[in-house]
Amino acid sequence: MTTGRDHPAPAVRRPGGRWRRWRRGRPFTAGVLIALGGLEMLVTLRAPLGVLLHVGPQGLAAYLVPAVLVLCGVLLVATPQQRVFYAVLSLLLGLVSWLTSNLGGFLVGMLLALVGGALAFAWTPDKQRPPTGATGTPGAPAPEDEAEPEDEDGGSLLPGAHTPDPTPAERG
Repeated sequence: MTTGRDHPAPAVRRPGGRWRRWRRGRPFTAGVLIALGGLEMLVTLRAPLGVLLHVGPQGLAAYLVPAVLVLCGVLLVATPQQRVFYAVLSLLLGLVSWLTSNLGGFLVGMLLALVGGALAFAWTPDKQRPPTGATGTPGAPAPEDEAEPEDEDGGSLLPGAHTPDPTPAERG
């Protein structure tokens, strides 16, 4: 379909396309789970329950561990290049929270931090793009003039290879 000036009509974009690409380009779910685990631990510390008594330096650790977990979750989403460091730190702090923060926020915060840390550690960026054809749409057939190169035997060469390696007899 063309407009009056023989220009193709603009493609219809899905709502949330840029948000979806941004979110998939980083360990978003892992960061959210880690931050929620830290927030849950902070909330349980302020609860009016006298479950554990925090005295001295352990009282500081009870607030420091969940605060660093929240920070790790936010930084994981903001800078996915450092995901391994934040994932390992989140896993360690999730385990330490069992001792320092009301049994890890009554297990809920600790489990959220551990699952988020495992997801962050396992996440890898998607380096393979779907093939694009002449129209620029994924999955479209490639143009005929860009056929795969073939060697003398009629077999296809690897992408980027123009000629096969010479045999030892051909090298001389």
